[in-house]
Amino acid sequence: MDCLERIRTLLEERGWSVYRLAQEAGVPQSTLANLFLRNNMPTVPTLERICQALGITMAEFFSQQPTLPPEEELTAQLLEEWAALSPAQKRLVLELVHQLGRP
Repeated sequence: MDCLERIRTLLEERGWSVYRLAQEAGVPQSTLANLFLRNNMPTVPTLERICQALGITMAEFFSQQPTLPPEEELTAQLLEEWAALSPAQKRLVLELVHQLGRP
C-alpha cells in the first residue's frame, strides 16, 4: 500500500473528508488536493501533521497492521484489562461505572 492509499484508508476508517483532514492537520486543503491529484508523496513535515491529526505515530502509519481510531483503541485496552480481572474485581468495576454514570 502506498502512502496516499494509506491516507485514504485512514480517512475512510474515520469517516473523514480531505477537507476535515486539512482542518485537523493545519495543512492547506489545496496541498492535500494536489497530493492526491498529482499522486505525489507528502513531505515529512506534512506527513507528521497528518499523522498527528489522525492520532497515530509515523511508525503506525507505515506499519501493515490496521490501526484503530483513538476511541476504539481505548475500548480495546479496556476489554484487554477487563479480561484479566477476577469476577469480584469485575463486579467492583461495574459498580464504579454505575456510580460514575449517576448525576
